[in-house]
Order: sequence, then C-alpha cells, then structure tokens
Amino acid sequence: MRLTKDHADFRSSVRRFVDDVINPHADEWEAAGRFPAHDVFAKAAEQGLLGIEYDGAYGGLDADHSFQMVAAEELGGAHAAGVPLAIGVQTMMATPSLAEFGSEELKQRFLVPAIAGEHVAAIGVTEPDTGSDVASLRTSARRDGDDWVINGRKMYITNGAQADWICLLARTSDEGGHRGMSQIVVPTDIPGFEVVSVLDKLGNRSSDTTLLAFDNVRVPIENTIGTPGRGFQQQMKQFVTERMYGVYAATGQCDRALRLTRQYLHERTVFGSPLASKQYVAFRLTELQAQLELVRSHNMQACEAILAGEDITRAATVGKLMVGRLIREVADTCLQFHGGGGYIEDTWTARFFRDARLVSIGGGADEVMLQVLARQDGLPA
Repeated sequence: MRLTKDHADFRSSVRRFVDDVINPHADEWEAAGRFPAHDVFAKAAEQGLLGIEYDGAYGGLDADHSFQMVAAEELGGAHAAGVPLAIGVQTMMATPSLAEFGSEELKQRFLVPAIAGEHVAAIGVTEPDTGSDVASLRTSARRDGDDWVINGRKMYITNGAQADWICLLARTSDEGGHRGMSQIVVPTDIPGFEVVSVLDKLGNRSSDTTLLAFDNVRVPIENTIGTPGRGFQQQMKQFVTERMYGVYAATGQCDRALRLTRQYLHERTVFGSPLASKQYVAFRLTELQAQLELVRSHNMQACEAILAGEDITRAATVGKLMVGRLIREVADTCLQFHGGGGYIEDTWTARFFRDARLVSIGGGADEVMLQVLARQDGLPA
C-alpha cells in the first residue's frame, strides 16, 4: 500500500502532539511513576487520537486503519514509552470489543466519554497466577438477579490506578477452559473495587500498572459486552488489535533510536575520526535499519489485510514476535555504541533499553506467539 498526503499531514499532527504534550514532561512523569492521564487524554481527544477508527456518531474520526497505524508509530517515538502504551490501551485494547459488540446504551455510557478523553479505560484480563494462560483465569461473575457479583484479582493492569472503567474478562459459568467467560464493563467508582498496589516496574515507568481487587463488586447484567459466554472469543479478537498497536509503536521506537544513534555516531570522535566511520559500527546500524524496514513492510501488508476485512491473527503474531526481538537488539546496540554515556540513567538510551524489554512480554510473551504459530503450522506446541 502507499500512504497519501493525508497520511503525511496526519503524521505531522501526531508528531506535534508528541512534541508539545508528551515530550516536555517525559522526565517528570517517569520520575513520578505516572502521568496525568485525564489531562493528556483530553488533549489527545482534541486531535482525534482516541477514536481514529470509530464511528463519528460516537465522536470518532471515521478513518480507516492506516491512520491508526500512522498514529501508533508516531506515538511510539515519544520520549517516555509509558504514555503511548496507555493511549494504546485506551484505543486498541480496552475499547475495540465495546465498539464492535457493545449495546447502544453501553457505547453511549462508556465509549463516547472514552473517545472524548473524559474517561480513562483499562483492560482486565491477566491474573496473578495465570499470566498469558487466559483460559485458566478464575475471576468470577455470578448472576444475582439483574446483577453480576464479581470476585477476583487482576494483575499488571495498565491505567489501573486512573481508570474510570475496566473492560473485564470474567468467568460467568462453571464451564472450564475458554468456555463460559464474558466481557463486562466495570466502573471503578463502586463498592468492592480496589487498587491494591501500583507496581514498581523496570521500564515504562510513566505508565501506572496495578494489581486490582474485585470483592463482591455488583454491576448490572446490561454491562455485559456482546453475548454472555463469548467473552473469550471476543477478547482473542481484541488481542489481535492490541498486538498490532504494539508492533506499530515498537516500530516507531526503533526508528527514533536508530536515528538518534546515527546522529551521535557522526558527532562522536574516537581515535581521530567520527565513530560513524568505523565499518562495523556503520554496518551494524545499517543491518538493524534494514530489519526495521522489513517490519514496516509487514505492518503495511497487515494493514492492507485489515482494510480488506481479512483475518490477521497470523500477521499480528508474526509481527509481535519479530519486532519484540528486534527492539531488544536495537536497544542493546544503541546503548553499546553510546559507550559509558549510554549506561547513565539520565540518557535516553538507558530508558529505551528498559522500556524495550516489555514488547516481548506484554500482550502475549514470545513463547505464546511461537505456540500460536506452531499450531497454525501443524506442529505440536
């Protein structure tokens, strides 16, 4: 596919948002361990960044997925990866199921304010003892009259400390495995909901990540997204959009890191000549840039498939696996080529090195990606 002038103009507007709203505060938010999500999301909403693909009737831009790809890549180039991560949770992780399967009432109550930046949303899937094994989750929602009564714990929840509502995956019947789960919108201002702790992470420190508790939380049955009992299947579809956002954003992260490192290599003189003149150094960065271009080509192909209405489960899985490995190589190489200075905490290389490691863990670990692909290839996993 070919991007147009409209894409270029949109890319420029997203870049201005990153430069004006995120980057000036990146160090402050990293030190604080959170950023003011409601304030930032309101400004993101003014640019249409929280509802790019959503229906204009709910405040969205009515744009196609190619514009979401452009936005995610540009957001990935921010100086603090935790903020784009939080925006990605809002746009491509917590709201897609609501937009596709939710009732009109649910969309008006929760999707509209999320697109407007008035609500912060989070996705509640992972549990302390389940990790990537979604079929083993134990958080339960038991029907009592016209309400669900929810009990359980959710772990590693991005935006959890500031969320106005959670897109929760819970077990709503006694069927085992992937059966009998439902997605439920759970507001956070009701009795029984608790932010147990905000986790102290290695990277993405500007994003609050939490352990949440649900103790006899009551929400109306009408808060169920889509068909009760089909939550697992709906969440698997939502995971695909989540993974593509991660691939797009990581592409932007890598692009910025390689660009800044090339600039540094021209400025840094060693043994009487620029570091860029050393063949190994030049070849290594060139090799990584070439690999990044292959990932970007894969992104464009996946985007085309989405626009054609095709299933991109495999493309999203391949993309996440490969970019997760690539960004680790890029982070390690860029830090190495900056030498001792790159190891100092105040430098962008140290933050990037820490932030990059999440890509191969969050949204499904590399090993899960390999398991999915092996099964598709007819191999035992």
